[in-house]
Amino acid sequence: MWEPRGAADIIRNLDGLSVIGGMLSNSVPKVKEKVLNALNNLSMNIKNQEEIQVFITQVCRTVESAPLNSDVQLAGLRLLTNMSVTSDYHQKMINSIPGFLNLLSKGTERTQVPSFVLLFDNHINRDILVRALAFAANLKKNMNNEEGIMIEEYSEGSIFFTLCRDSAPFAQRLASLLHHPDTEVKEQVVRILTQ
Repeated sequence: MWEPRGAADIIRNLDGLSVIGGMLSNSVPKVKEKVLNALNNLSMNIKNQEEIQVFITQVCRTVESAPLNSDVQLAGLRLLTNMSVTSDYHQKMINSIPGFLNLLSKGTERTQVPSFVLLFDNHINRDILVRALAFAANLKKNMNNEEGIMIEEYSEGSIFFTLCRDSAPFAQRLASLLHHPDTEVKEQVVRILTQ
């Protein structure tokens, strides 16, 4: 039986990641989407991330230039979310923060949630980070009743669901922010985690 972890290692060892990543320059949107989805699936392996990280800048450009709310844009955001679970590659995404803010304000739920999660990063401007955290804390506070039970059920792809259900990428980003040097950032993270 084919074992996924072994398959990821085989693909990497046969230089498959650079072959797949090289297809990002293809101009056909469907091809680009498939490439981003393949890299996203392969990025679950830490050793693969070390090789995939060379494509982060190109993926960011692809996300910024793709049509708003398109499948290509969503696939790119998913890959960036997976690649940003550890703080190893955040610096490569820093220049794309304005684009993520734009997607957060103009996109639909499909692109807003991954963009929202990417904002919670140690390298983001402190004022923007504090505002995003305060927004998330206030939103989460007002989504629950006095007993801490969610007032309304939200769709799985929504920002509300991400906040209430503590999705893995969001929870990991919050945990990393507990080590932020700024006291106000840490206070806002604690507010989110304790509500």
